[in-house]
Amino acid sequence: MLDLAGDPVALTAALVDIPSVSRDEGRIADEVEAALRAQTTGFEIIRNGNAVLARTALGRPSRVLLAGHLDTVPVADNLPSRIENDELHGCGTADMKSGDAVFLHLAATVTEPAHDLTLVFYDCEEIDSAANGLGRLERELPDWLAADVAVLGEPTAGFIEAGCQGTLRVVVSASGTRAHSARSWLGDNAIHKLGAVLDRLADYQARSVDIDGCVYREGLSAVRVDGGVAGNVIPDAASVTINFRFAPDRSPDAALQHVHEVLDGLDVEIALTDSAAGALPGLAAPAATALVEAAGGQVRAKYGWTDVSRFAARGIPAVNYGPGDPNLAHKRDERVPVANITAAVGMLRGYLGG
Repeated sequence: MLDLAGDPVALTAALVDIPSVSRDEGRIADEVEAALRAQTTGFEIIRNGNAVLARTALGRPSRVLLAGHLDTVPVADNLPSRIENDELHGCGTADMKSGDAVFLHLAATVTEPAHDLTLVFYDCEEIDSAANGLGRLERELPDWLAADVAVLGEPTAGFIEAGCQGTLRVVVSASGTRAHSARSWLGDNAIHKLGAVLDRLADYQARSVDIDGCVYREGLSAVRVDGGVAGNVIPDAASVTINFRFAPDRSPDAALQHVHEVLDGLDVEIALTDSAAGALPGLAAPAATALVEAAGGQVRAKYGWTDVSRFAARGIPAVNYGPGDPNLAHKRDERVPVANITAAVGMLRGYLGG
């Protein structure tokens, strides 16, 4: 059985050594559930699919939710785990079994928390959002996600990364007239029409927004170009896919309107393919302010989209905080410094213990 009260570095290694690629989290969920039931007190514990949830009802004035996903990307010849140069190597060490280990260790060792606690360990975060276990819990067990502040154990290198950017993608399409390239004047080249789109993107001045002391910089970028029929044909259709990473003070609708404004006047069609709202940091909330103080004020904006957005949409301030460098997530040489794990335990122990 997993030893929750022992060394959190060893606990991380034990979790890493249980393969749990998305959709195959049954074994690790079994292990986590069994350990929580046997080694913690005061928690109500339930199972939902391959998600494990636990919460206290101590009558504290606030509730802190600690959430982490149990799944990993496919293993890349990086199991079992190993320690080398004071770093724990292996699939999921940074993203995010070290964060899971920190939360499990604290559940077993913080005996008099200043807040009521909810722990959520969920499945299928690393694949399409329709399969995300946290989304399933939102639909089936929404009361379990109620809290005054939520902490997701994503790797942040010891910083609190508050909120997150929103994201949307559009396909910008141009049409023309097909012709033989030897008589190009008889056609209308759709690819050439995309030049004006790319010029707008190249000249785009990204906005930076300061929210609660966190600076979010936006980005509007071409990420894919499609077009062409054959080496001797003027193409009659072409498209460019654009990804807009927007600050959380914009809604998805406002972000889409902004894309239309940037491309206004061009002979193209714009089709939205997907979008997700960002998350405001919400650091002015009392429970969040105490978390920032416990972290020594090491706070920055989250670049990218994470599940904190799901909590923000419910009006719950949410942050990312966990051991490990996010730039090492999903890499063959994924690893986490052992000092990051012990530091995260120390910081959160001080916060949860008051």
